[in-house]
Amino acid sequence: MAVAGVGVDIFEIARMERALARTPGIAKRLFTDEERAYCQAKARPAQHFACRFAAKEAILKALGTGFSQGISAQDISVSHDSYGKPLALLQRKAAQIAQEQGVLEIALSLSFTHEVAIANAVAVTEQVRPKLDEKSDQKAELAASFREARSVLDELEHMQIENVSSCKSTYNTNNNAARSDNDNISRKE
Repeated sequence: MAVAGVGVDIFEIARMERALARTPGIAKRLFTDEERAYCQAKARPAQHFACRFAAKEAILKALGTGFSQGISAQDISVSHDSYGKPLALLQRKAAQIAQEQGVLEIALSLSFTHEVAIANAVAVTEQVRPKLDEKSDQKAELAASFREARSVLDELEHMQIENVSSCKSTYNTNNNAARSDNDNISRKE
């Protein structure tokens, strides 16, 4: 039984635009009704289709199968919760394989630029899921994070002060040298 699987996929948005234009029926083969409705309601549908396709690929990599073992693109659907967090919904063969592997959930992250869509998926099993007694104190973690950030800011401030002092010292040295040169020139005249 796998402890956890990780999958990452990147997909060119222009490639998805070309595929949708060339083969209009491809959206129906690759995406569920809900996914198509979501993507087609967006200003740049190809961006969102590419993101969902990258997610499907990343999920299959996390499961260690790819599009094999009878899994179809429709066996995986990507949606969002009320906060916008992406959710992976597995059905039929994909759900069966995940269950056989002891996968409890798929953690999913999606992002895109104007050129590419990227997805990262982690197949979470019981072995890697935090236990209730192992959960850290969130207040303590936040306080530690702020302390770390403060120390970085303090160090940057210290470096800036040293840099300013160094610049002043160099300026004074150069200025004194220039005065000395001027004094020497004046004495020679």
